[in-house]
Amino acid sequence: MEYNKQRTMLIAVLLIIMWSCCYNHAQLSSDFYKESCPSLFYAVRREVQRAVTRERRMAASLLRLFFHDCFVNGCDGSILLDDTSSSMGEKTAGPNNNSVRGFDVVDKIKSRVERLCPGVVSCADILAIIARDSVLLLDGPGWSVKLGRRDSTTASFTTANSGVIPPPTSTLDNLINRFRAQGLSSRDMVALSGAHTIGQARCVTFRDRIYNESNNIELSFALSRQRSCSAASGSSDNNEATLDIHSPGRFDLNYYRQLLNYRGLLTSDQVLYSGGSTDSLVVSYSRSLNAFYRDFVRGMVKMGDIKPLTGSSAETSKEEKKTLVRTPRKVERSAHVFIRDLRFIPIRSLVSGNSLPRENLRFRN
Repeated sequence: MEYNKQRTMLIAVLLIIMWSCCYNHAQLSSDFYKESCPSLFYAVRREVQRAVTRERRMAASLLRLFFHDCFVNGCDGSILLDDTSSSMGEKTAGPNNNSVRGFDVVDKIKSRVERLCPGVVSCADILAIIARDSVLLLDGPGWSVKLGRRDSTTASFTTANSGVIPPPTSTLDNLINRFRAQGLSSRDMVALSGAHTIGQARCVTFRDRIYNESNNIELSFALSRQRSCSAASGSSDNNEATLDIHSPGRFDLNYYRQLLNYRGLLTSDQVLYSGGSTDSLVVSYSRSLNAFYRDFVRGMVKMGDIKPLTGSSAETSKEEKKTLVRTPRKVERSAHVFIRDLRFIPIRSLVSGNSLPRENLRFRN
């Protein structure tokens, strides 16, 4: 009898230990690559800096890549997978085709990381770091990126086309429901929509709004957009307009101020301020940059937690992504740059492309 009790207790203890190990292994951590790739953040930041210096709009494109990745079966890097003979990737799905961009920049970043730390860092994690750095480089807020995701080996064209990514014609209810399905609140949705303070949209995505939504769009704004976006589909379909007419190259609160004046470019922008439940949040963010930054950061961290693949549930990307590094060549491992907890360098200096003193190149996660 006593033996059975001891045996039962031993089994219970072992199960608790096993559960604890598995649970901890499955958690994301900001220092996941601290030992295995200590120069990761420096390497990624430098490549993002170069890309944004060449084209400021690229920051918005890279941020959007992370959003479109996470909303389709979680933050697993699947948006980077090309079509194969047996399946279609997500790149040509409706929300992404001729829209999502920046893959070449991701290629360069992944190549550089592979030279430093071969077969260690996942593409899913690289997308998360890139998103943070893109915001920072346009004077936006920073946050500690949680890492430890592994890459999916499959993409889902069908899921990407199913409406999980809200279209630019979305109603407020649709936006709320789509974000809620991902574990994100209405507050998260409105704060994350503030990413539209940077970037551009194609005529086909806002044509109906500037010609047919006269009840909630400022007339002069609509007319100005109509000059480069004709009422009929055709040659102007791919003409682009900035989402933020005042400061499209800065991550600030002018997006929300535009909504108060009914100058939201997309239908899905203006519905945030149209007599509905989110009006007060728009007003709050239009008045307080700190409030916007606080909630945007919280939303980004929560979005990064959407169904990550961890442990052995997938793989650390090395050669599975045709769009990225195939089988890496054998190279000499670069001397690691050990980077202490950051004092971020002046963002304006980064974006301007000015050369930086070596002592200022100190980054953190």
